[in-house]
Amino acid sequence: MLAERDVDRLLCEHGALLRAHAQLQARCTALLHEQAERIRRLDAELMRTRAAAIRSFSALAWEREDRAALEQAAPGLKRRAAMGRQVEALQARVHELTRRLHARDLAGHAARADDALPRALDASLEASLEAADLVICQTGCLSHGDYWRVQDHCKRSGKLCMLVDQPDRVHIVRIESLA
Repeated sequence: MLAERDVDRLLCEHGALLRAHAQLQARCTALLHEQAERIRRLDAELMRTRAAAIRSFSALAWEREDRAALEQAAPGLKRRAAMGRQVEALQARVHELTRRLHARDLAGHAARADDALPRALDASLEASLEAADLVICQTGCLSHGDYWRVQDHCKRSGKLCMLVDQPDRVHIVRIESLA
């Protein structure tokens, strides 16, 4: 009876080993299929990458051929292109220097005008200021020098001078003489 029990145990153990072996075999088969699929995807990606590389190398070779043909057709092209870039840089420099010169000339002209006019006001401005009883200055329309000349004239002549920012704020005022 002992042998029969040993045989039953051996048969149970054998069955368990066969089931474990079947599970491992199924797992190995699934892993092999996954690996085969991964290898297939990698091969396809490698093929696409090789095709892209070949396309890039071909385009580069064609561009080099086109450039060589262009250089043969137009000798000295590199030198002329370099000179063109240099001319553009020099033109930009000339424009910058011309702009600075104009700005300096305008500043010098304004300084000369401000120096000369305080001594002798423009005849028409002087005549207008002499004839006026009241001077209204729109401050945004006067230069700095004109503003001070008009203020100085009003102080010297004793005339009333009103300063306004915007003309629509001026209201008609009746000024009665004190005399």
